[in-house]
Amino acid sequence: MSCAAADSVQLPCLQHVGKLRDSRGRGAAGLVAVLSAIALLQAGCGAPSEPVGTNSLAIASPAAQPRPEPIEGDELKARLDKTLEEVFERRTLNLERNAAWQILHGVLAYRMECLMETGDSESPMKPVVAHLLGGGEMRGWDVHPGVSFDNGRRGLRVAMDVGSKAGQGHPDQWFAILAQCGLPPTQKVMLKGQEYMLADMLQQIQFEVPRNETAEYSWTLIGVTTYYPTTVSWQAIDGETWSVERLVEIELEHELDSSACGGTHRLIGLAMARNRRAVDQDPLDGIWATVEQRLADAVERAKSLQNPDGSFSTHYFARPSTSPDLAQNLGATGHILEYLTIALKREQLDEAWVRHSVEYICDLLERTRDLPLECGALYHAVHGLVLYRERVYGPRRFGKPETPAATTPDAKDAPSDVKDAPADAADAVDRGKTPPDAADGADAISEPQA
Repeated sequence: MSCAAADSVQLPCLQHVGKLRDSRGRGAAGLVAVLSAIALLQAGCGAPSEPVGTNSLAIASPAAQPRPEPIEGDELKARLDKTLEEVFERRTLNLERNAAWQILHGVLAYRMECLMETGDSESPMKPVVAHLLGGGEMRGWDVHPGVSFDNGRRGLRVAMDVGSKAGQGHPDQWFAILAQCGLPPTQKVMLKGQEYMLADMLQQIQFEVPRNETAEYSWTLIGVTTYYPTTVSWQAIDGETWSVERLVEIELEHELDSSACGGTHRLIGLAMARNRRAVDQDPLDGIWATVEQRLADAVERAKSLQNPDGSFSTHYFARPSTSPDLAQNLGATGHILEYLTIALKREQLDEAWVRHSVEYICDLLERTRDLPLECGALYHAVHGLVLYRERVYGPRRFGKPETPAATTPDAKDAPSDVKDAPADAADAVDRGKTPPDAADGADAISEPQA
């Protein structure tokens, strides 16, 4: 097998597929022929479809493969670390072969540590975020100067390129991914020799929220609530006052079943906004009580529809379903686990059904370790594993990449109402108050005047 498809991750060697064995030590030779046929998967973040053609895996249905009690404690930690390290080391993104859509999915999972091949003999591997923020080019990284604002700053606009599997597929997706890397709003961003800040991209996003033609504010909520409290409001291009709560109201109007990736993106945006509200010790009343109920209902639905092998329904929250299609199984289970690691309380992550899904993804990634995988499904699943690892066992490092300097042309030029993001807020929900290591960041964030 030679090179992977443009929306897949290349592997260094595919010579020993016939020696694949799953994590339980069972022989997987019977899977080889069919697994090889699905090496070039084309599935992405869209509504689930019925499996067809060569994307099928000839494996028994989950109902026929009940699993033993999932592992826990140090054994699960070791399994997670092995899987995450192996994906990091063996799954190689390439600047020439892959585009921003694939590469930034890698950043979602591994953040500042995500590396890519450059084709440059002097610097063959380079940190992705450092490359982009330093002004490096990448197919699908379509960023342009935006509006000149009254505060003397000029915005940065990211173009949409829906369905291309090259450029930004969801409104404000690239910014939300960068925001989850822990970057300060004063982070320098170079574009064609001109210096900007990450806050300039955020200001442009807020100004242009009415232009979101699909009314998909999932990624917008992630980005805005990373740097602002949920009480923030601002005036947009239409002259109206917009706010986080207005975006939340719009998100709640949409049905999950008709949304991208089974509605998991919408749920993640709502969960991260809820978590930020918990960090700021604001009450979960009014519309936020509705958010709480929506999140809880989705958790219960995911649990009730979980397959016996630990995977989640390939029709997400709609109905029971499994599929012989690798992309659908990895995509659905990965996206749902990603949501759960953000929405659940810490003690809930220890429950057997959650651990079962973690082990399922580890098992699937290990069994397909010598096959190219589609980047969207792969890295959403890996992101779920990374978040689970961090919340249950603490963070870990992957590689030793360079990091871009968190400096600006002049930090005093940064908008005074946007400050550094607080530490991970998910665990604040457990206590209903600001976690100790996030207190300084949360207190520093002030609300801008409308």
